[in-house]
Amino acid sequence: MALRKRVVAVAAAACLGLAACGQSSGGGGDAIELTITQNAIAGGKNAAAAEWIADWVIPKFEAAQKAKGKDVTVTFLPSGVDDEQYKTKLSLDLKSGKGADVIDIDGIWAGEFAEAGYIKPLSELVGPEADGWDGWSQIPEAVQGMAEFNGKKYALPVGTDGRVLYFNKTLFTKVGLPADWQPKSWQEILDAGARLKSSGVPVPIQINAGTAMGEATSMQGVLPLLAGAGGEVHKDGKWTGAAQPMKDALGLYQKIYGGGLGDPKLQQEAKGRDKSFQQFAEGKIGILMEGDYFWRGVVNPKTGVAKMADRDQAVGYAMIPAIEPGKGIRGQDFVSMSGGALRTVNPGSEHPKEAFELLAFTLSPEALKEETKDGNVRVTPRTDVNKEILAGEPLLTFISEKVLPLTAYRPPVAVYPQVSVALQEATAAVAGGTAPDQAAAAYQKKLEGIVGGAGNIAS
Repeated sequence: MALRKRVVAVAAAACLGLAACGQSSGGGGDAIELTITQNAIAGGKNAAAAEWIADWVIPKFEAAQKAKGKDVTVTFLPSGVDDEQYKTKLSLDLKSGKGADVIDIDGIWAGEFAEAGYIKPLSELVGPEADGWDGWSQIPEAVQGMAEFNGKKYALPVGTDGRVLYFNKTLFTKVGLPADWQPKSWQEILDAGARLKSSGVPVPIQINAGTAMGEATSMQGVLPLLAGAGGEVHKDGKWTGAAQPMKDALGLYQKIYGGGLGDPKLQQEAKGRDKSFQQFAEGKIGILMEGDYFWRGVVNPKTGVAKMADRDQAVGYAMIPAIEPGKGIRGQDFVSMSGGALRTVNPGSEHPKEAFELLAFTLSPEALKEETKDGNVRVTPRTDVNKEILAGEPLLTFISEKVLPLTAYRPPVAVYPQVSVALQEATAAVAGGTAPDQAAAAYQKKLEGIVGGAGNIAS
């Protein structure tokens, strides 16, 4: 396998910037050469993923193609740079018809790439095989939505996650709250926070706010709350401004941070989110809204950045309720937000059908089980695989079975990052004492400047 890695590295170096990388050599008759890339590199960023592709996916796929009578050679083009650098290089490659045949992109880039013509609907590139892929039946509709733009599928989902409410069961037991707590409304969260406060818990509720926490404020704060109030930041081509759902979401921030149930200073500190992790682990925060990363990477007893030796006994988790039952998006009682990555076919590929076969192979049950073994377990997009690999992972099973069917995703459009900052600023204002209606009005004014005027905002 070490030889393969050397070949891959040499091929990648020779291939950079060349449009012919994914093309047949020309002299080999039916020989087909494919390339695959993602922001991963052996010994560096996402090393496990890089090794899985080079050492497992490529030899297995080549062997499977050989068994079908096809002479297919695959080369992995590694990358190990900052995500924005990776995005810039991909954009330049795709714009000029270059780059690997199979590429990984962040789900949030999909709409921007689609609008620019950098990626195309899979059915246009590949044909009916794309929509007929047997894996679609194993991917929840909400997760499929991450790979769609304007009603067409541009990619296959690679993985996803979900947001929940974490709570300290030890603190809950002391104030007479149940260890299997599941709030059914925002008021029930506030009521639990008030009981925790009365028992002396320093920070009863922590929901990310402000600009210091960046995108974490949007994904683990205002967007789930907006969804819980029945709103979406972007729907049917329109952006949500100072509408009632936005006022309701900001109103909950006011009740938490203006009512002494949260720590507003934590929202302003550069390392506030990291500090909140540490405080939760120390039993100083009662309720925290976070993604499954918190369970896997933060309070993990073995590898977490804020290890909790008693995590499995002391940490509970619950779905995020709508403001009231049935008042969430799509009439839901509970809501969540998810992120995730996509894998797609380069429109410039000389062999789109074979490239799609490689793409689909990486998301086969066999491939996903191999990728997620040896401590690399995560929520995959496939329910059949999740049932098997998450059997010993109660939180990830909870995310897969309860959260993913009702989750929502950020709008995959180019201006979203600017809109996200405006949302963060609105939450910062409320945490700092501004009235929710006033913060919502200021948000709408900023939004008009970002999205091209009031005509693009839902009234």
